Amino acid sequence: MLEIVSGELRFAAHLEEEAAPETVAAFRRLLPLESRIIHARWSGEACWIPFGELDVGLGPENATCYPAPGQVLFYPGGVSETEILFPYGSTSFASKAGALAGNHFATILEGVEQLLDLGRKTLWAGAQDIRFEER
Repeated sequence: MLEIVSGELRFAAHLEEEAAPETVAAFRRLLPLESRIIHARWSGEACWIPFGELDVGLGPENATCYPAPGQVLFYPGGVSETEILFPYGSTSFASKAGALAGNHFATILEGVEQLLDLGRKTLWAGAQDIRFEER
């Protein structure tokens, strides 16, 4: 299980090892991961963690443009910068360059009811600390 913590909000996610084994392996190399999560500009009801030009050596794998709330995506770069997308509502993954497809590598199983709280907090209060750790 992947534990995700942002302030008082806690989530547990299943890593999609069968559907996205290369993405899960690349993500594990980043763990434990501490960063800041901000509200998405182009993708609708989602937050994101930008990584700039970080190259983890991935291509598309289990990719989608329309993740459901709690389906966490890893975009390995290309048209836009490398990032993690954290959908909390209606999301159409995009950047200023247009539509993107990110690798669905984790699914929130516990704390789903708090996703909206995280989205609102990042929208109205700005960047929030976030930590990812495998348990």
